[in-house]
Amino acid sequence: MPTLIDSHCHIYYDDFQHDLAQVFERAEAAGVKGMIVVGADPVTSRQAVEIAAGHPALFCTVGIHPHDAAGVDEAAVMALEELARTSPKCVAIGEIGLDFYRNRSPREDQERVFRRFLQMAKRLDKPVVIHDRDAHAETLAMIKEAGVTRGVMHCFSGDLAFARQCLEQGLHLSIPGTITYPSNEQLREVVRNVPLERFLLETDCPYLSPVPHRGKRNEPAYTRITAEKVAELRGLTVEDVGRITTMNAGRLFGIPLWDESTKIAYRIRNSLYLNITNRCSNQCTFCAKFDEFTVKGHNLLLDHEPGFEEVMAAIGQPEDIHEVVFCGFGESLLRLDLVKQVAQALKQRGYPVRINSDGQANLAHGRNILPELAGLVDSISISLNAPDAATYGRLCNTPFGEAGWQGVCDFLREAPRYIPDVTATAVTIPGIDIEACRRVAEGLGVKFRVREYAEVG
Repeated sequence: MPTLIDSHCHIYYDDFQHDLAQVFERAEAAGVKGMIVVGADPVTSRQAVEIAAGHPALFCTVGIHPHDAAGVDEAAVMALEELARTSPKCVAIGEIGLDFYRNRSPREDQERVFRRFLQMAKRLDKPVVIHDRDAHAETLAMIKEAGVTRGVMHCFSGDLAFARQCLEQGLHLSIPGTITYPSNEQLREVVRNVPLERFLLETDCPYLSPVPHRGKRNEPAYTRITAEKVAELRGLTVEDVGRITTMNAGRLFGIPLWDESTKIAYRIRNSLYLNITNRCSNQCTFCAKFDEFTVKGHNLLLDHEPGFEEVMAAIGQPEDIHEVVFCGFGESLLRLDLVKQVAQALKQRGYPVRINSDGQANLAHGRNILPELAGLVDSISISLNAPDAATYGRLCNTPFGEAGWQGVCDFLREAPRYIPDVTATAVTIPGIDIEACRRVAEGLGVKFRVREYAEVG
């Protein structure tokens, strides 16, 4: 069962008054563990606060939608600022922004009110929930002018280029049920090409129901339909998408619904990964762990290196696992004895075993360790990452100097004698000649795979 958060819903409307208890039950059954109830004007902002106060997993925002900007005076703004300041479950300012599609309020009023709420968010140190329709450039310009760098573009409707501009500003993108609409290929392109660590999921209920409920009332349970579509587009499970987007919402809004415990064994797709050390031979300039220790929603920052019994306890008896991978945020082969011991136990259980490595284990141990892996390891992926020693040294900061890259090449050349499936990989770091890396791998007699830059796990 996934853990999902509907990061934008309007369940205070009359559409929900006759069956709100059942709405909550259906959401729970679908894996929706939390909701953010978003205010759109002074009345609904107060309703959002009241609803959130009565439910442990509900949180709220306050704001004024651009449709209602006309006639908003300073007293209304200050009253909502006081509400945001004094409501312990108010996690953001919004829904605010610009809507030049319907223009239900004059543009000057929309911009005036939007600017005031952006200033409020900065003053209260809260993220913003942004409504933007047919006003991409103007909306982002005002956000930049206000110096706001935390928030979410609700119901994202821009193209990939605009998505990247929003990310550069520090904003998240929220994906609604419209991703299921056959004509919305633009949003699907965004989802395919933006790191999942910058996405939230939402319904915007009662609006924008996903297929197959299009045209009917939307509700928080349908967050799962959106999650399933995102999972399909990204080649992940719905549990993966739920875990990642729940982490994202937890971090952005400060809500305690993300499992932050350190993982020794963790699942991505149908693979079980083992995180047994945070130590590495290299200090690669592009390594994500220098920014944070999470991978696809899993916290991998170890406070100690686990022993055999602890690793086996963490593995347990997993079902529907296609392989077990020694990976984590460190070089597993630095703990060679533990790898051999765990791999032997896994092989006895019938699990295929893979290792992801930097290929410098022979240099680190001062001997050829590959014969010790024979019969224990089915496949190994080695980070080549450069077509020559100079580039490798610059990118990977190997402690072995000029011998580092050559050591990786020698490891790759030798590995097929002991391990059936050997692959060299390279990350699409800007400026790297991927085809030259491919030629090196082919010359060493191994397969080659490209890994996307800034896409970990």
